Amino acid sequence: MKLADPFVAASVLDCVADGVFTVDADWRITSFNQAAEEITGLKRDDVLGRPCREVFQSSICESGCGLRRAIENQQSVLMRAIYITNGEGERVPVSISAGVLRDLEGNVIGGVETFRDLSLVQVAHDPPARASAGLAGIVGQSPAMQRVFDLLPVVAESDSTVLIEGDSGTGKELIARAVHELSCRRKRPMVAVNCGAIPDTLLESELFGHKAGAFTDARRDKPGRFALADGGTLFLDEIGEVSPALQVRLLRVLQERVYEPLGGTESVAVDVRIIAATNRNLHELVDHGVFRRDLYYRVNVVRIQVPPLRDRREDIPALIDHFLSGFNTRRTAHIEGVAPEVMRVLMAYEFPGNVRELQNILEHSSVLCGGGVIRCEHLPPELGGAKTLPSVGHEPVKVLRRNLIQSALDRHGGNRRAAAADLGIHVTTLWRQARKLGIELPEQDGRSQPRT
Repeated sequence: MKLADPFVAASVLDCVADGVFTVDADWRITSFNQAAEEITGLKRDDVLGRPCREVFQSSICESGCGLRRAIENQQSVLMRAIYITNGEGERVPVSISAGVLRDLEGNVIGGVETFRDLSLVQVAHDPPARASAGLAGIVGQSPAMQRVFDLLPVVAESDSTVLIEGDSGTGKELIARAVHELSCRRKRPMVAVNCGAIPDTLLESELFGHKAGAFTDARRDKPGRFALADGGTLFLDEIGEVSPALQVRLLRVLQERVYEPLGGTESVAVDVRIIAATNRNLHELVDHGVFRRDLYYRVNVVRIQVPPLRDRREDIPALIDHFLSGFNTRRTAHIEGVAPEVMRVLMAYEFPGNVRELQNILEHSSVLCGGGVIRCEHLPPELGGAKTLPSVGHEPVKVLRRNLIQSALDRHGGNRRAAAADLGIHVTTLWRQARKLGIELPEQDGRSQPRT
């Protein structure tokens, strides 16, 4: 029987990074994409025609099957964490989404399930693996985060001063630690100081240290953060909060690589890399005379912009799995995942506190939930009235199509013909699907170049 939409063809699904398979009304596998082969270690020819329960031996096959629930309730199941058994007999953690497949007359003829390998997320909890990767705790597969990941090794290889910009809670310190761990200074310490959390009168002593007798109660010499970070990296968080007077001293260190401890008379040479971070617009602070222009140019040698969570919503399911896995490790109660309605709430929420707020929301919810699946009643009260995205807009197949088309357009700078060729479809099919899925196509198709 012919599917209602030929876009879900095997050749196209092989371009998708997530595993995808479909079943007929008898629960026998009818398609199995290349990513599914890689994640499970099973060959397409070996699974086609076999019952999905027999193939996957999943932790929810006995009860709570996502495909069965989706078909019986005529409603999509979104991003639930489970285990499947691969070809080697090993348990593989995946997050699944499931939806209904219909024929041209609208009759249910089977289902589709997508699954994402969470092994990389779980490996991030292993300290040796984190240290070797240099990306401890950073989770994200969105294009916005991929651009950051691509930049990190290049930035780390140099010894230039780095400015990390981003809203509060986006993970700027994690990015700074990744730069340090990927650099040649990794065997030396990384020392962090929050410039906005320490009064200005104490910050100078914290940074540069002091000599005995420099002020009341200074009974002996004390090294500052610059001395402690010698040979390594000094992370200056919220550098936009530093007073103009202290900015002058920071400028000297950046220019001459020397400083004087408070109460000292001799300059001390220091070999330290500076990574600064701010949630404020330093350029605007310069224009308003709050931040020194010369210090700004010294700090802003290499800039990394960390995107807010609202601009990388596709990372939310992976972040949820990451945080829940951490909570389960620390507690006896086991949280299986979040209910579809909770996922819709979180996908629609603006997250003014970014990743840190998501972590707090999940911790709050997991405490109230105790075990099992987090539901809407477990969410903090402020999310009770959050507007949810309609379920039809997050059906797995539609999500795959939207992400697939948008990524191809991004890769080819809006060139529709090149994006269509990349996907293996006709350009008019791409145009029709983009309009159907609400993807804004550029006015120009990316081929036209201005005449000179």
